[in-house]
Amino acid sequence: MTQKQRILLALGVLVLIVAAVLGIDALQRGAGNPISSGPEPTVAAGSIPIYLNGRVIGSFSPANLGQLPQVSFTEPEENKSQEGWLLRDIILLHVQVAALKPDSVITVSSSSRGKSAQVTWAEADDPANFVMFDLANRGTLKLVSILEKLDTRDEWVQDVDKIEVASE
Repeated sequence: MTQKQRILLALGVLVLIVAAVLGIDALQRGAGNPISSGPEPTVAAGSIPIYLNGRVIGSFSPANLGQLPQVSFTEPEENKSQEGWLLRDIILLHVQVAALKPDSVITVSSSSRGKSAQVTWAEADDPANFVMFDLANRGTLKLVSILEKLDTRDEWVQDVDKIEVASE
């Protein structure tokens, strides 16, 4: 075998390897979960993204919440009224109820404060728990509730910037 034939053979093998890798990649992308395929929604600046099982499914800002009913309760610590929108109503704007189980975990977090809170769908779905967002003085949202794990100001999540729903 001549030097020229060896080089051509090596190039041919290299082309076959590259083609195989690209082909396998294309097959894996095509066989992906139909829910996870397609582009994710664009999250506008200042909006709070909602993730379902690790994938962005929508977002909202306080300005978008005017269509939802408001609820309120008086927190006992300072005897102040907390008024806002139920977390369940906001989630249901983007997630079908059939995708949620009572033990689905909802994590609401604030990256600027390094704080988060978790509630189950059963807890958020019960209006008597008042798991809700209240508008803070600075125009940001804070997660408040009468649930024991969120019933004091120290437990509230202020400056919320992400909601994650794990329903698998």
